[in-house]
Amino acid sequence: MTAPLTPAPLPHSVTVDLGGRTALVTGAAGGIGRACALRLAAAGAKVTAVDRDTTGLEELAAQATGLGGTVEPLVLDLTDLDAAEQAAAGTDILVNNAGLQLVRPIEEFPPDVFHTVLTVMLEAPFRLIRGALPHMYGQGWGRIVNLSSVHGLRASAFKSAYVSAKHGLEGLSKTAALEGAPHGVTSNCVNPGYVRTPLVERQIADQATAHGIPEERVLTEVLLKDAALKRLVEPYEVAEAVAYLCTPQASFITGTSLALDGGWTAH
Repeated sequence: MTAPLTPAPLPHSVTVDLGGRTALVTGAAGGIGRACALRLAAAGAKVTAVDRDTTGLEELAAQATGLGGTVEPLVLDLTDLDAAEQAAAGTDILVNNAGLQLVRPIEEFPPDVFHTVLTVMLEAPFRLIRGALPHMYGQGWGRIVNLSSVHGLRASAFKSAYVSAKHGLEGLSKTAALEGAPHGVTSNCVNPGYVRTPLVERQIADQATAHGIPEERVLTEVLLKDAALKRLVEPYEVAEAVAYLCTPQASFITGTSLALDGGWTAH
């Protein structure tokens, strides 16, 4: 299928200096996570990239090195919650990005998949934040950025697990913001619409089945139906927003949700 025209990636338009900072990005082997890891590394942070995809992490690390940044791969399944919490210890910047998706009506949704989605997308972020906060509090500075979604602000049919997890992540992020404020720690959500990632591309067949329409109509009639801008968001656009929230200039932004949804929630 042919996607709407998209803008070419631009050079980093905002100067971000994260030299001396450490960052951890989950789901970093591809999509938004990869873009975030590269952007933070380009800003000077030493990035730990977490994913189950060994090959993807190796390719990411090599790409970062080629761009003059530092990314250290960490192969980790986030359903191992104890390991996730331990991995976050000592990090200055935490980007909770890892996610998965299944499109099914509630009555057909596999309970084990529902459980896994909430484990990876809500319980793991809680454990990662829990692991990161002692160091952040100790130094009086920290940045938590949770990759939520427009589905953290609005619901869509057939996505019970994903919508539940993202709504829960919104609450977790706000709670972390309230608790972290006296310690110099901010916590925010970034809420993209549909991003050009493998996760979205894999949804197309499921959405076509769920809505009873051909795959070539899914993009315009389902995914982008409520957006004013009729295109997918690019991963680098999301990464730029994430990077800004990690700057000193963003120190008064906390407990909020930054929608990158092309006008979806303007309705």
